[in-house]
Amino acid sequence: MAWLRLVACPYCGGCPRGSWTPSALRSVRVHRVKESTDVLSCLFDAVPSTRLQGCGARPRERGALNGVNAIVKPPPQDFWVDVAGGKYVGQRPSTRFPVYTRGNAGEVFPEVMYPLSYTLSVVRSCAAANRSVLAVGAFRPAELEAEPSAMIGVLGGYAYLNLSGYRVIATRTPGTNAADSDQQYLGASNAPYRRQKGDKSLIAGLRVLRYVVGVLRHPSMEQQLADEAEYRSWKASRADPKTLSDAELLAEILGAVDFGERLFENHLVVSGKAGVPITLLNRLCDKKLGDPSMMARLLSGVGNIDSAAPAVALWDLARVVRADPILMAHFDSGSAGLDDRLRADDRAKPFVNSFDVFLDEFGSRGPNEWETACPTWGTDPDMALAFVERLRLTADGNDPHVSAIRLVEERKRAYDQAVSKTGKRGQKRLDQLLTAVTVYSQGREKAKSTVVGLIHEIRLASRELGRRCAARSGAGSLFDDLWFVTAEEIGRYVEEPTNFGALIAERRAMREKLSSRIPPFIVDGVLPDWETWEVRGPNTEPAAPVGTLLSGIAGCPGVARGRARVVLDPTDPRGIEPGDVLVAPLTDPSWTPLFLAAEAVVVEVGAVLSHAVIVSRELGIPSVVSVTSATRIIPDGALIEVDGAAGTVRVLELPTES
Repeated sequence: MAWLRLVACPYCGGCPRGSWTPSALRSVRVHRVKESTDVLSCLFDAVPSTRLQGCGARPRERGALNGVNAIVKPPPQDFWVDVAGGKYVGQRPSTRFPVYTRGNAGEVFPEVMYPLSYTLSVVRSCAAANRSVLAVGAFRPAELEAEPSAMIGVLGGYAYLNLSGYRVIATRTPGTNAADSDQQYLGASNAPYRRQKGDKSLIAGLRVLRYVVGVLRHPSMEQQLADEAEYRSWKASRADPKTLSDAELLAEILGAVDFGERLFENHLVVSGKAGVPITLLNRLCDKKLGDPSMMARLLSGVGNIDSAAPAVALWDLARVVRADPILMAHFDSGSAGLDDRLRADDRAKPFVNSFDVFLDEFGSRGPNEWETACPTWGTDPDMALAFVERLRLTADGNDPHVSAIRLVEERKRAYDQAVSKTGKRGQKRLDQLLTAVTVYSQGREKAKSTVVGLIHEIRLASRELGRRCAARSGAGSLFDDLWFVTAEEIGRYVEEPTNFGALIAERRAMREKLSSRIPPFIVDGVLPDWETWEVRGPNTEPAAPVGTLLSGIAGCPGVARGRARVVLDPTDPRGIEPGDVLVAPLTDPSWTPLFLAAEAVVVEVGAVLSHAVIVSRELGIPSVVSVTSATRIIPDGALIEVDGAAGTVRVLELPTES
């Protein structure tokens, strides 16, 4: 037997001086556990009867973050770094937290960032990320003061997650390790973990335990609902960008940055909370119930997942098209210019009205939707109509409304099966975890949708301002020239855009140069020379032979067979046909509608908290993520079998040569 002493101070996290003196280490109850017991699981027994006392410092207000105000902004940075034989916006890798990954970050920012977006948001986003992890208790403020990219960063123009930072959190969390962090957020990782001095911390571990207790005891979406309400009120108060002056547009763009920083930080906070119960639930299903696939069945179709809502709405629009010969004729004529054709036909007015309601709610969605320079369904409605075009051909058996009813029944059966193995005491633990996972998963997706909505409003104002500046600049100027100036330069650019022609051309050329290469998935201390990055181009990897079993991470359970349809661009989904299996490099919400057109989904990157897993579970589509090089070694047209519970993809038949 061993003794677990819970000594975290609920007032200040330690003594007023920040050190742990004997007088500060007071605990009223000591809990005895077996040495082999998982410390986090032990909390279920220890917490209800454990009272914590601290140093007598003045209590913090409820919800206040320990030491957060110590980091308001990171130190000033030089935005420009040497890369690819020139300079582009980015950061230098941290020496304390040296390992970065494109995993997860590639879903949010798949392309090279623009200078304007970088200078408006990255410093603030890094500060928000640092503050969000201080709430966990794994770090002291002093550890992050000089580390602006300890959690997220931009290297060579591409967004990265700091793998070292998250691994330190896992290392300092009792009962978890670096591998758990990789599996939860990033999927497969071949980057070795090299522990540095100070990675382990007993005091930090105690603070994390206190955080875990609060997360499990008080699951709530209150903050996310409040943020959504505030955003919707702000959106409703905005004027049409076309009616605003240049100065007013500029004020709207710059004025929204503070709001965006706050929303982003709240999104990161709830994302961190979502990881706690899902880690424990995964462990319970694996070790206690002996069935790792049970977790996916327990979480399928929970409802109210914001990122799945656009797919369901597009499905409903597609059913309207399917039932109307006039609309079908318009769609049969192709997606290009479809929105204009529909609006010119009075007979299509009811559909157009419904589509406008869809755009008002989901127009913020699209590929690279976090980047204000990039188009979305709202700025290019034909992209959304392309999904309707595919979904109108999909059989009624894929109806998400019908699937939702089926998933509720399957989830109930899975729950009854789990309870039969856990007993009454275990049922209470299971119920607590399921409630927390559901609430925080819904909150995480809602928070993300709110942030993306705000970004879209900034996008609309920026596009109008960019269009005006390009018109004043004369021939050869483009509306997206605006995004090649920095936040410091934008005022001068709006006043006299012709003065920035050469600078914009230089930066545009540099961005195109970086975009021509695939950035390294893992960066370990030093960003490799640009010339060593893989050149984007035709796939040259040999196809996986028949019988090959590819392994990944189980997403949504279910077995499905179909022809592999490799889709690299969600804006062009014409290749996918009913009965196909979607094979994609990554997925963000702009891919979601294709899930309903497919029998199963296979993704190269991802983890248990990635978008593909969350949405496929909600829609009941078998999925496997983190299948390395799937789009390269699974030939388009190959017959494959996807086992979402086992996390495997088997090649059954290669396509015949035409």
